[in-house]
Amino acid sequence: MKGVVIFVLTMLVIAEFMVQPNEAINCHDVGGLLEPCLGFLTGGGIPSLECCRGLNTLKDKTPSTVDKQVACTCAQLAAVKYKVVDVFAKALPGLCGVTIDVPISTTFNCSTIK
Repeated sequence: MKGVVIFVLTMLVIAEFMVQPNEAINCHDVGGLLEPCLGFLTGGGIPSLECCRGLNTLKDKTPSTVDKQVACTCAQLAAVKYKVVDVFAKALPGLCGVTIDVPISTTFNCSTIK
């Protein structure tokens, strides 16, 4: 009986590790991280510190190709919705000092990200 209890407890522990919440990036995350950048992305000027922090966090949360493609698509949908000016979007990473493989663009083909 003791062996059965240990087996069941072991299986529960293994199941706990297998059912981890999905940590992949989603559009809600991307929107929240880039929201402080909206003023800059639509009107130019100087991006805020919060904007640059969000962009840096977006970089950290998109390590895989799939993450980058998903974030790119989310950013693109938001860029179209909020009428982001591509010139400002293209300038943002440089102004924030962040090298990121997730373009914010209304026209970029996100499936080409490798």
